[in-house]
Amino acid sequence: MEDVPSNGSSFPANVTACPNGTRWIWIALKECTEDARDEASVYMGLFSILCFMGASFPQFYTACKTGKMDKAISIWFLLGWTTGDTLNLVGTYLADQLPLQRYTSAYYIFADLVMLCFYFYFKRRNQSPSSLYAPINAVCGVAILGSVATFSLIQEAGPAALSSEDVFHGRRLLSAYGEEGFSVKNKIGFACGLMSTLSYLISRLPQIYTNFKRKSTEGLALSLFLLVILGNLTYGASVLLKNPESGQSEGTYVVHHVPWLTGSLGAVFLDLVILGQFFRYKGRSNNAPEREPLLQPKGATYA
Repeated sequence: MEDVPSNGSSFPANVTACPNGTRWIWIALKECTEDARDEASVYMGLFSILCFMGASFPQFYTACKTGKMDKAISIWFLLGWTTGDTLNLVGTYLADQLPLQRYTSAYYIFADLVMLCFYFYFKRRNQSPSSLYAPINAVCGVAILGSVATFSLIQEAGPAALSSEDVFHGRRLLSAYGEEGFSVKNKIGFACGLMSTLSYLISRLPQIYTNFKRKSTEGLALSLFLLVILGNLTYGASVLLKNPESGQSEGTYVVHHVPWLTGSLGAVFLDLVILGQFFRYKGRSNNAPEREPLLQPKGATYA
């Protein structure tokens, strides 16, 4: 007769590496939640994914409503975002992350491609075709380099089989298995995660400059940045709420996740700068004609 775990779950202990965890989380996400803190980490992580998945839709609506997406959004912002998501997808694969993380990373790239299609549609409609050459070449270059790099890394790394000790201990977006189990493949995935974080941070700078140069945020969706901020905050909370690995202290755990926490909080800071620009340039249109200063009649004076 099979042993039944004492935590009230209805599945035998010998068919899972997580006998004391929440059953649906283990079955659906392959994550072992040992207590309420682990469960809160998972819920925060799922909520962050929903925020990121829904962030693009307000921008799509705003683009169709205003028709000024090519003027409102910096192409380098989109390219940096796409590069970051591509590196994130490569990292989640090479670092042997959860299937849900890979699926959502693939969705991010799909959303980025849709955003780029919107951008080039309005760019072509609003400007001459000759002005499209530079951004198109940049997109093609990034796509080619990204495809070659992804294929090379995956081929070099090869498939990695999980042993019985490779148990998923919670939400570990691009995290290592620990100091002792960090393979070459995991190191490459970790490096991709670092480059992804850097791309996310750098991508905000062209958008901040574009808003400053136009003195307007017309054509940008406020909800896009609000959802991204909320997603990054809940993602950071999900990492901090997770219990450390067995034999790992709280301090070591935080240090181990510093790159992603830094990227998350750094992106929030830069997105808050963009939110400040929304309020600073509220009501301004970049194509509104400037008023000529009133000429004061000769000899007239004002009190």
